[in-house]
Amino acid sequence: MQVLVVGAGAVGLAVARAAALAGHDVVVAEATSGIGTGVSSRNSEVIHAGLYYSTGSRRAYHCPRGRRMLYDFCASHGVPHRKCGKLVVATHAKELPRLEGVLKQAQVNGVEGVQIIDAAAAKRLEPALACVAAMHSPETGIIDSHRFMLALRGDLEDRGGMIAFNSPIERLKPARGGWDAALGGGEPQWLSFDAVVNCAGLGAQRLARATEGYPPERVPRLVLAKGNYFGFAGRPVFSRLIYPVPVPGGLGVHVTLDLGGRMRFGPDVEWIEREDYDVDVSRAAAFYQRIRDYWPGLPDHSLVPDYCGIRPKLTGPGEAAADFMIETPKQHGLPRTVHLFGIESPGLTCALSMAEEVVADLSE
Repeated sequence: MQVLVVGAGAVGLAVARAAALAGHDVVVAEATSGIGTGVSSRNSEVIHAGLYYSTGSRRAYHCPRGRRMLYDFCASHGVPHRKCGKLVVATHAKELPRLEGVLKQAQVNGVEGVQIIDAAAAKRLEPALACVAAMHSPETGIIDSHRFMLALRGDLEDRGGMIAFNSPIERLKPARGGWDAALGGGEPQWLSFDAVVNCAGLGAQRLARATEGYPPERVPRLVLAKGNYFGFAGRPVFSRLIYPVPVPGGLGVHVTLDLGGRMRFGPDVEWIEREDYDVDVSRAAAFYQRIRDYWPGLPDHSLVPDYCGIRPKLTGPGEAAADFMIETPKQHGLPRTVHLFGIESPGLTCALSMAEEVVADLSE
């Protein structure tokens, strides 16, 4: 089967690799000039354990499973990563019930080794930390996401797949039991495929609307939630990731580490109307306040604007967070096409697991 995957981010490359491993001929159409230039290039590079996600959700299934697959993949492919662990911290007694709720959900989700520790035990692990209690997640880690995507690309190309850069897909229409795709860019043309997977990230809804016969009522709205990051102008004081208890729309302003030893903070949640990748420096004051809840020793003038990303959310402020949407022929009625919507965190962690589901769905 000839398979077109639209989008060369982490999930698109994982789907393309899985399809190639299953014996299909695969082409990835990427609108830009490189892999992982969209949502995948602007995240925390965290390997999530699977703590928070509602029972029965795709996140709850794919995150723990995908995390185990990802660690195995990193080991077998030489992808830089580190299982550094994470502390979810309660800084006030009123947050303890929410911390207990995170623990219970993590246990339901099958996350290994999670436990709540008291303030003294947390401080022994992280002397700079201030909290009343913390949940330790030893399975959380960090990854070089670009090296991960390069390894996915390598597996794809080793099995005959290819990536076409600067190749936006502008329309899809059914044809002869498969799909014709209108390729834009420098040499516009129509190409034919047996199956199509829409992994276009922030452009997924636009492509679904440009798919002939796709039920318009099945295209979810796209809500943009910008996340700003600030770097720390000093030596890291934490060796693990530090997260507050979750907040509406995200996981709170947390400590992330990269494999080069740099410490940064973010992301926050800033609801926006259009794509904007400039860090809002005015939000630094709120960062100082939130960070000092768990790190009172944060020095003045130590935060510097770093980067920002945009989450392709399906729900807005005040609404319950939507699960990943993987729309298959069973839902939309069109053969051999799968559309993915709202793939935000923990999409990177889930990528290998979701890819297996998507490739299986193509045969419906």
